[in-house]
Amino acid sequence: MSEWTWEYHPDDYGDSLTPSVKAEVERICAELAVVNSMVFLEGAAYQGPSPGLRVAHGRTPGGRYVMLSYLTDVRGERIVVVSVSCL
Repeated sequence: MSEWTWEYHPDDYGDSLTPSVKAEVERICAELAVVNSMVFLEGAAYQGPSPGLRVAHGRTPGGRYVMLSYLTDVRGERIVVVSVSCL
């Protein structure tokens, strides 16, 4: 199994998040990296269509709802977080 990673785009996007929201985003992204590494076993050799923009969500320990939009870069074996919203 490959070592999928995740990142924010732009790189400093996470700096603007509160610590609890940032921790929840990191938890969600770690899970997404594991799941996608199992779904896209070919990794860099993948030739299929891009999964496109997708959404995941969770809750902080304080009860705030967190929703993030992300791209799955299959050939780069990474999850790219492009936006985070919280209520």
